[in-house]
Amino acid sequence: MRGLACLVMFQTHCYDSWLSPEARKTTFFMYSQLGGTLPAPLFLFLAGISFAIVTAKLQQRGLPAGQIARTTIQRGAEILALGLAFRLQEFLIAWGWAPWADLLRVDILNTIGVSMMLMGLLCWAVLRWTPNRTVEISRFALSGGAAITAMAISLLTPLLWTVWRPDWLPWPIESYINGVHNLGDPQAWLFPIFPWSAFAFAGLAVGFILKSAWAKARESSLFLGAAPTGVILIELARWLDARSGQIYPVYDFWHTSPNFFLIRIGILLIILAASYAWCRWGLATWGFSPVIQLGQTSLLVYWVHIEFVYGRFSILQKHSQTIGSATYGLLTIILMMLTLSILRTRSKGKFDEVMAALRRRPVSAA
Repeated sequence: MRGLACLVMFQTHCYDSWLSPEARKTTFFMYSQLGGTLPAPLFLFLAGISFAIVTAKLQQRGLPAGQIARTTIQRGAEILALGLAFRLQEFLIAWGWAPWADLLRVDILNTIGVSMMLMGLLCWAVLRWTPNRTVEISRFALSGGAAITAMAISLLTPLLWTVWRPDWLPWPIESYINGVHNLGDPQAWLFPIFPWSAFAFAGLAVGFILKSAWAKARESSLFLGAAPTGVILIELARWLDARSGQIYPVYDFWHTSPNFFLIRIGILLIILAASYAWCRWGLATWGFSPVIQLGQTSLLVYWVHIEFVYGRFSILQKHSQTIGSATYGLLTIILMMLTLSILRTRSKGKFDEVMAALRRRPVSAA
């Protein structure tokens, strides 16, 4: 799923950066950018699932709630620091024409880091609340708490972007809530906590379900059942959106609507089922999988490809390409990032082998 997110991200960024004004008026570009609504939810959703897996492992080791929280929140802080470092790198590379406010832009890595820290706080609160419960009960409680939090974030988003805007906060802080940046109004191209963290909490809810003994005994049925569940959520959201009455004073379907959030969760569940089938019975069982390979180094290829698409080292002239030439550039980016991913995996494997050999090597007596 991470590899798929990388591929969809590549096409979104490449066509957005390179296509000419005329090409951007086409239906092709419209659908390309519509696909661009999926990579961020995928990355956040998978961050939530990964967070649940790590928390469950720490829980199995018998660690107390406080220690689990410290470990997971620290990892979230590290991701946030990487996001800030990425923004610093982009600012320095674009020195001379990038505004200083870009240093404080709320990008996807920032949101993943903050979401992980918030998930750590939620898990700490639930585990403290269920100290004497069985592991299974606590995991279902964690899943339920995460699902409720996801819906609460989604439901509050339209208000925090409009009538409940915390505009009394300094804009760098408010931007983490609604993406206002320094532009006076929430910006749809940023990744504030509301609504984006809701996808991470949705993934957290799914992750704890997958780690339960009940789910492990029904693995295939559960994964494949995610697809019809996703369809139900999509149809429910469409039905709700078609109602004449609206509870929000300002309604923006594409950016803040809880209905669009439900639709994307439904799509994520369908992709989850398809990915399971692909890895269990599909081409992923044949051997080397380029999509899985990209997913294993998603942070690296995300970090690097930005400069070759949007930055000064763009491999094509920006805002001047036809659909054909931009597609050629997209294929080049995919091959470049796949090569980089393979090199990273092999270098890490060799490093691990060296470290293992050093650990096995006997220490000479003084």
